[in-house]
Amino acid sequence: MGDFFASETVQTALDILKTEFPLAIWETIYVTVIATFFAIVIGLPLGVLLVAGEKGRVLRIPKWILHILNIIINLLRSIPFLILMILVFPFTRLVMGTVVGTPASIVPLVIAAFPFVARLVESSLREVNPNIIETAQSMGASPMQIIVKVMIPESIPSLISNITLTITTVLGYSAMSGIIGGGGLGKIAINYGYYRYQYLVMGFAVICLIILVQIFQTVGTRVSIKSDRRLKQDRKSVV
Repeated sequence: MGDFFASETVQTALDILKTEFPLAIWETIYVTVIATFFAIVIGLPLGVLLVAGEKGRVLRIPKWILHILNIIINLLRSIPFLILMILVFPFTRLVMGTVVGTPASIVPLVIAAFPFVARLVESSLREVNPNIIETAQSMGASPMQIIVKVMIPESIPSLISNITLTITTVLGYSAMSGIIGGGGLGKIAINYGYYRYQYLVMGFAVICLIILVQIFQTVGTRVSIKSDRRLKQDRKSVV
């Protein structure tokens, strides 16, 4: 065992682990959280519109607008992330001034993630009991009140679960961005594992990604369960 850790390859990998991994882990978390946040900012309203505007359920939105939204969302979701990153190079350069580096990778991540968020939000809102919405409408609630005080609160547990799914998906995408010069663990895995054949370093990067996914998933699941319990208690107190 001592000879193993004393070998040049292992020692080099350990040195990289100590010097470069802390920053890479921080960059990965930073990019994932920021990209997920902006994806939610864009995707949440889109998901709400798709459900609330369907057949004049809550909002009266022309069918052609909903049709265009569906086409855009489906189109962006159908493009593989690696290809999407290249396609949005001009827009990334316009927004960030460059197409390489950690901040620049946020742009394609947001573009890839917000259609995903929109569909997940749509799925969560469709789980809301229609009778609750009809009751709110009969009591004179406005469309905005129904959305903000009924539809979204009733779907909070599902939304949290889907946001957790989004975070782990964006985390995986962030690793792919290392191919085109993005930072984080993906960059280390590509630079050392692929270009320099230091597979031990790539293995460390994969292990770190797995640990991050487990942390995000565990936290998200626990928050979702707690919010579901609170929602059930609130319903009982109302009854």
